[in-house]
Amino acid sequence: MLSRRCARWLQRYLRSVEEVGILSRAGGCRTVQIAGCDDMKRRTRRVAAEPVAPSLLSSRQVAAEFRQRLADGAELRAVGDVRDHPERLLDGGYTPKHRIDLFDATFYLTNMRLDDNFRFFVAYVLLASGQGRRPKRPVIHPRIFYKDSSLVWRSPTHSIRSDEDNWIGKGDMKWMVVNGEEIEYSAEETTNLPLEMQAALDLVSRRSRAQRDRRAIEWVLRSAPDGRFEPYRDFSGPRAKAMADPHRRINGGRDIAVFERENDPTSLRFVAGFEPDFDCGVIAVSDSGSNLYGGAVKKFRILSKNRKIQYQFIAGPRQVWIIPPQPLTTELMSYGVRTVDANAPEDLCVPGYEYHFIDESEDPPVLYSQIPEGFVGAVSEVDPARSDASPWIEQMPVIREFRKKLGIRRAR
Repeated sequence: MLSRRCARWLQRYLRSVEEVGILSRAGGCRTVQIAGCDDMKRRTRRVAAEPVAPSLLSSRQVAAEFRQRLADGAELRAVGDVRDHPERLLDGGYTPKHRIDLFDATFYLTNMRLDDNFRFFVAYVLLASGQGRRPKRPVIHPRIFYKDSSLVWRSPTHSIRSDEDNWIGKGDMKWMVVNGEEIEYSAEETTNLPLEMQAALDLVSRRSRAQRDRRAIEWVLRSAPDGRFEPYRDFSGPRAKAMADPHRRINGGRDIAVFERENDPTSLRFVAGFEPDFDCGVIAVSDSGSNLYGGAVKKFRILSKNRKIQYQFIAGPRQVWIIPPQPLTTELMSYGVRTVDANAPEDLCVPGYEYHFIDESEDPPVLYSQIPEGFVGAVSEVDPARSDASPWIEQMPVIREFRKKLGIRRAR
């Protein structure tokens, strides 16, 4: 199984054969008021959730509340190495210290952890247990929430740790065509946590110094055998059920935008109504920061003109990029992510820095790149395996409009 970008790299590699942690910090989130958009704003509030903030409870109060839920009968249902004795998570130091509420879900988070790959929280997801005379017993699901190099928080599906693989599950499987053949790939955007809570996660990540931890991933995530890249049914099942309803599919399941010409960023066109609304659709801005991206970073949550999806634009000192869009649905699954997604072309959402390096493990060495061919910028000073993708990104009309409408200048 391949990630979508890996599949694209394979396509380019085959064509060439034929032809011859980044660390980050974040601040708070604020709602934006735009002059002249009062009527639109009132309508917007009915279809979009305001950005959420972490609970004001102290760490001690959060821990006590969590333990009380367990004492009252909530089931702690683990899938990792401690699944037979999930209480080991609390005994082992993974008691939650923070709480975030979104829709009908409650998220309990430990302090930040750090392993050799990324920073993360051990998270506990509690969904609404149902109403009526005989409500279901509440179930709390331990998960891992980590921050990707594109600065979006994700909830991985499983892990592979062996002599052959070091893999963290990248979500549900989708199909793409490579040289006339269908290839299955991991759709990483399906693990993105709701955009409404991204700023809150950034804020909580600043509240403590990250503690090094090489144990939590195995304890929390389901361990998969080598080559098992597809998620298990507890992730794919709720998505399949939700997406089986044609009325819930965004744009009928088709991409909300297209590139009319191959390898041409200027040819980007949105399906009517799915364009970001830079005039009256900017509903939240949060402050963040990143060593990789050179300092202060702002995150803009922006609705589409038809109010069916939402975008997150991230602006650093030099680069701007787009996080894959999400619908405004409120149904979440036990991984904390939405059950319905919005499909978009991958080249719409190339992050500011992306992989571009010579893979010396191959014989002979092979160029591995996730940046559109011919649009590779300077090598990152922080991570030499990544290069600047702004030569592609900055030529997309939507990025130019974003900079113009919101007054985001590019540092020289």
